[in-house]
Amino acid sequence: MELLLLFILIAAEILFLIFEAVKKSSDKKTWTIRRLIVNAGEIVLYCIMLLLPGIDTGFRFTGLIILLVVRVVFAGIFALANRKKTGIKKTGLKVMSLIVSVILICGAMVPAFLFTDYEGRPVTGPYTVTQCNCILVDESRIEAFENDGSKREVPAYFFAPAEAKEGEKFPLVVFSHGAFGYYQSNASTYLELASNGYVVVSIEHPYHSFFTKDTSGKTIIVDKDFMNGCMNANGDMQEEDIYKLSRSWMELRAADMNFALDALIAGADNNDTGCYWFENDSSRKDVLDVLTHIDTDKIGLMGHSMGGATAVEVGKIRDDIDAVIDIDGTILGNIKGVKDGKYIIDETPYKIPLFELENSDSYEGLQEIAKIDYPYPNITIKDTAEIYYYTYFEGSLHMDYTDLPLFSPFLAKMLGSGDVDHAYMSDTVNSLEVRFFDCYLKGEGQFTVNEYYPGVN
Repeated sequence: MELLLLFILIAAEILFLIFEAVKKSSDKKTWTIRRLIVNAGEIVLYCIMLLLPGIDTGFRFTGLIILLVVRVVFAGIFALANRKKTGIKKTGLKVMSLIVSVILICGAMVPAFLFTDYEGRPVTGPYTVTQCNCILVDESRIEAFENDGSKREVPAYFFAPAEAKEGEKFPLVVFSHGAFGYYQSNASTYLELASNGYVVVSIEHPYHSFFTKDTSGKTIIVDKDFMNGCMNANGDMQEEDIYKLSRSWMELRAADMNFALDALIAGADNNDTGCYWFENDSSRKDVLDVLTHIDTDKIGLMGHSMGGATAVEVGKIRDDIDAVIDIDGTILGNIKGVKDGKYIIDETPYKIPLFELENSDSYEGLQEIAKIDYPYPNITIKDTAEIYYYTYFEGSLHMDYTDLPLFSPFLAKMLGSGDVDHAYMSDTVNSLEVRFFDCYLKGEGQFTVNEYYPGVN
């Protein structure tokens, strides 16, 4: 429908130019009045198309709405300004008006083609979900990405059951996003878990996330050196260089997650929120209310990509974590060095239940690596973990384990999305994650998983 709307608006502009050529009326007064009528007519056309599916007044069409309104206003101003003029409107200017109009309309329509009208997946749990947020300020760490001596900040976003009764407690699940990700990367997962009786906290890693905000309101974008490092690591970089970079990444992220966990536990058990920064009193109240419903004896960790590696690493070094999910992440923390051009892998048994999900390409790559007996962390952990589950989705790629393909298929395809049924895959993955945590955080049922799942329903 977006393409049909674009076609109709451009057709209106072309027909206007043809009409002017046939009528051969060249005075400015007549042209500006007709220009006003056409611009107003385009707004009417857009309003009529709101009756069709896929056309709405949401953010995808905000730019177009503004453009159409502004064009009517300016056309009205020019019509008034030229009401007494009899000068000739040159053909070249009319053609230029058409070209500019088409460029502006196409530009305003870009979001409609980049994004969908995605509003989330249906949840299956009995609870509605409440959301709130704060920023956790780590006074023990200086922000290494700044030169002003500021402290490291970890934004935290809460998703929790809205109808929690007084004294009712829910397991805590902390999520870490991938490189260049942000806190909403897997929002459908948070909402599904929260609807089934979990408090989910999605943390952000400033300068590793695509963008976030600090306590001053400043927008923090991804660090260019971190971005370049990630891009090069996926290219021809040698193992020694990858190890040095990944070690620094994991140290920062693990410290963020450890700090967030300590702050959340202290806030829930002791009402100690000294390191919490709230945007306003309403946010403070909402967060404090959610904290009272966290069961700190039942904690799970999860993350996507580098966030999955972070979850695995923190689960290994803490004794208060009960289960971990690694969503398509290379377990960088288990790389302990490099010798003779090969990784040295930590073979210490993984003590807590671990569930790994991988994309189809990664699965095939691991099969090839296993054949040549090359040391690789995601292979080693299968043999060393005491309770281990693994699956993949046929035809899936890395970004298919986030919500991006549902929100923007175009961008997801550019970053790595396969030919799968994204709604089906999202619902299936979320269901598996709920059942895994139900088993190991709530003690409900037995968790089983297929070796693989089809990418389409």
